Amino acid sequence: MLQSQPFIVVLTILLGFGSLANSGLAAELPATPTRDNVKPRNVVFILTDDHRFDAMGCAGHPFLQTPHMDSLAKNGVHLKNAFVTTSLCSPSRASILTGLYTHKHGVIDNQRTVPEGTIFFPQYLQKAGYDTAFIGKWHMGAHHDGPRPGFDHWISFPGQGNYLPPNPNYTLNINGERVKQKGYITDELTDYAIDWLNQRDDDKPFFLYLSHKAVHSNFTPAKRHQGRYADEDLSFLPTGKELSAEKNAPRWVRDQRNSWHGIDFSYHSNNGLEYLYRRYCESVLAVDDSVGRVLQQLKDMGIHDDTLIIYMGDNGFMWGEHGLIDKRVSYETSIRVPMLMQCPNLFQGGKPIDNVIGNIDVAPTILHAAGLETPEYMDGQSMLDLPNDRDMDWRKYFLYVYYWEKNFPQTPTQFALRGDRFKYITYYGLWDTDELYDLTTDPGELNNLIHDPDYKSVAKEMEKRLYAMLDEKGGMQIPMNQPKGNSNNKRWAERGGQEAADFPATIVVDQPLNKEAH
Repeated sequence: MLQSQPFIVVLTILLGFGSLANSGLAAELPATPTRDNVKPRNVVFILTDDHRFDAMGCAGHPFLQTPHMDSLAKNGVHLKNAFVTTSLCSPSRASILTGLYTHKHGVIDNQRTVPEGTIFFPQYLQKAGYDTAFIGKWHMGAHHDGPRPGFDHWISFPGQGNYLPPNPNYTLNINGERVKQKGYITDELTDYAIDWLNQRDDDKPFFLYLSHKAVHSNFTPAKRHQGRYADEDLSFLPTGKELSAEKNAPRWVRDQRNSWHGIDFSYHSNNGLEYLYRRYCESVLAVDDSVGRVLQQLKDMGIHDDTLIIYMGDNGFMWGEHGLIDKRVSYETSIRVPMLMQCPNLFQGGKPIDNVIGNIDVAPTILHAAGLETPEYMDGQSMLDLPNDRDMDWRKYFLYVYYWEKNFPQTPTQFALRGDRFKYITYYGLWDTDELYDLTTDPGELNNLIHDPDYKSVAKEMEKRLYAMLDEKGGMQIPMNQPKGNSNNKRWAERGGQEAADFPATIVVDQPLNKEAH
């Protein structure tokens, strides 16, 4: 296992390689051997923002229609258990681009750029002769939207961007030039992606990274989709009413109901859960249109069946579970994301994959499709063979981390270990209860088993395994950033904002425990 000091040395070495790559010396990238008998594939990677795992027709949504995403599941594979290492935009995107856990790449919140010298996997593709393009939301570092290493073609915008131009002079960055945003961003980014596919050099394999702003708040559907779901029954949305101190639900979770990320004071507005959810679902529709347009373009080019397509969300999203909205927390609907993968000439479609997949696996998978081995320093592994080899050796546990942000102080630092059956969650620096859930019998994570004597050994084993993985992956030191930006820490008095939640029942005792004190 890596100890803290050697890990720092290893990471410094890796970042040194990255600095050379950023200066244009692609030959200085760490050696990445080629794979035998692997034909380099064209690759399209489509990323959406805040798209939760079940907000697709193929995932069983009660009314949301996503025919083009559904076609990816039918003609390819639906990776049903895909997760992110940190459920937050910038950390997740950094893990996708580096193949590293959050504590390694250092992007622990939405306020910072990627550390100088970081290697992005498209740099390896460039070195292998690929034509590469990034189109859309970068997000890591809001102060500039200039081209980043690894991409020959670049279209982006600062920070979150805007669904519609906020003023007549608002611009996108197109290969370093300022160009006005013309209209609805989901459609416009797709236009640029289609244009690039049309004009690129056919003699080179390509990698297209289409990164949508949607479906991030403020949820804004395309005009053609507004009101589509105005009359749908939303009684299925949870409200977290089942949580209580008697059931040992964490105190901080119950307190968060009345906060920026709680359903009683969502985004510090009086717009209710149902209003926001309808807008969210309607915003997904333009993303599905985008997927359909890209698929049709690949068909028109005659390369559809030979192109690897990966679709995923950058993090999950809570819609009332545990009384919460948004992300960051360790619960399933926060850390679980939609993921679809298709390449008809590589594998047959229609049969879902249940393995626990991570965003750290995207880089190794795309490098594999390009005929390259996974660099030794990456934490992820290629899933490209999984559709054809369901019994291949794969991870049994997945590590989740989130580091406290002053911007949203209601959510504490937390670490979780997600296995096939159990999930263990622990909090750092918080006087509250940890959590253990049996996901086979309690998928909603409502019955906290951490204090159940029948599960004491399971909890202890999960705790040991969690810290062993953190140690092995160099995560035993908590990274910190100086706070930047506003702190959304308000509560609404009208909805009980003056009162704090009770402590979990197991923390409260009726009699003194120390009989020997004098």
